[in-house]
Formats: sequence, C-alpha cells, structure tokens
Amino acid sequence: MAFLKEPEPEHGVALPVVPGVRRVVARNPSQMTYHGTNTYLFEDGTGGVTVIDPGPVDARHVDAVVAAGNGRIRRILVSHTHADHVGATAMLQEATRAPTFGWHASAAASFTPDHPLEDGAAVAGLTALFTPGHAADHLCFEWRDGIVFTADHVMGWASSIVSPPGGDMRAFMASLRRMLTRPHRQYLCGHGPPVPDPHGHVRVLLAHRIRRERAIARAVTRTPGDTYTLMDRLYAKLDPVLRRAAERNVLAHLIKLEAEGLVTRDGDLWRSFTTID
Repeated sequence: MAFLKEPEPEHGVALPVVPGVRRVVARNPSQMTYHGTNTYLFEDGTGGVTVIDPGPVDARHVDAVVAAGNGRIRRILVSHTHADHVGATAMLQEATRAPTFGWHASAAASFTPDHPLEDGAAVAGLTALFTPGHAADHLCFEWRDGIVFTADHVMGWASSIVSPPGGDMRAFMASLRRMLTRPHRQYLCGHGPPVPDPHGHVRVLLAHRIRRERAIARAVTRTPGDTYTLMDRLYAKLDPVLRRAAERNVLAHLIKLEAEGLVTRDGDLWRSFTTID
C-alpha cells in the first residue's frame, strides 16, 4: 500500500501544521518512529497552550517544547503510554506545572493522569475518542473543523504495529471502523505528516489488514506453524529490522482469529479449524 512521506523536518523547533497548531519533532528517528515523535502544541482559545504527547525522555526536546509554549502551557495530554509519547511527561510537567490528562486506565505503572479521561470527555476544546488496539489506553483527540490528533492509531507514513498483550487486533480494527463513522477532515498523526483524506486512508488500512489476516489464515490452513515461521513465509522480503514487528502483528491477527473460533494453538504451533476462503 502507498504511504505518505515528507522531507525530514527540523528538530527542536516549533513548526506550523495548521492554523493554531504547531509541532516539535523529537530527535528519535528510527524505522519504527519515522523522523521522530510529533509533540503538538495548540492554542486553546483562551490564551493558553495545550501540549499533546510530550515525547520521549530527552531534555533537549522538553526544552524546545517549553520554549515553544512561551510560558503559556496550561495542560498536557497523553494519547497513550508508549515510551516515545509519554516518556518526557514528568520532565515537561516539572518545567510547566501543567496538569496531565489521559485515559483513566493507564497501561503504564509510571503514568497516572491528574485528570483521567473517559470516552467522549471534553478538554480544552477537544473530544477524547477511545481507540484501543495499538495500545490498550489509546486516545485520539477530535478538534474543530474535523481535525483529529490520531497519535499512533492512524498514521500516513506507515501502518500501526499491534503487539500483544497491550495491542489487540480485534480492538484495533473496531477502532478503525469507528473512525469511519466520524466527520473527520484531516488527521494530525503521532509520527510523520498529516493525512488529508482520513476516510479514504482508513479504508485502505482496513483493507490491508483484512488481506493480511486472510493470508495468515490460509497459511495456517496449509501448514501449521509458529509465529516466526508464518512471518517468514509472509514477509520474506521485509527489512530485517522490521521483521520482529511483523511477527507481533502476525501474533495479533492469530489471537483475533482464535477468539473468532477460526484457529487454535498447541504450544507455539497455530493451526486452522476449517478452510479459510
């Protein structure tokens, strides 16, 4: 499938994204994070600034976010508790004294939000949208004019990793389908550039996941195997650095198929109950 790319942005400075929103790109580029984690700052309409996802533990990045806030950071929102998004939260809070907001059932013992959020909660002109799958505590934040901060749930540069036990493929695909029911116009993602055609992109992602799941199910039907063997069959040409992530996605699909009564496992071996079309 085709993904969106962008030139490597300048790190450590606040870059305009859409009117009222800037991003500071963290210095954590990798094959898993693209150019780095996007920390967003947006104007809350009352003269204050809200931060979404402080980013990884990196004092220089925190300094850049604080400078971009210019003494006006009023709150810190956390989309989910993966380290590249939540790692710098304590440092940013110490520098700004701003309260934190996040899903009420944090998936990380190291982070408990000052203000726990439920699905549909309103904060700073945003609406929290619970989108589990990539992470058990993942939130997207809907803003005005159909703009949504999607963190790692939907990204333009790559499809999201779903790694059990925190990742759940059934929940992930349900959360993608939920996005199609919302009046979204543009996604501002946790890594990489904005997505200008949200519903079209989500449909492509869903179709990709369905094709992959069917391929996994057919592979198990032909020959039982463990997750590494199945990954090796299906992702033979994949960059070696990404093969571990691919294996986790395979496992997530198998767990989903197991819950649906289509496959079973015996130790490390997965096998099919029935022929999969």
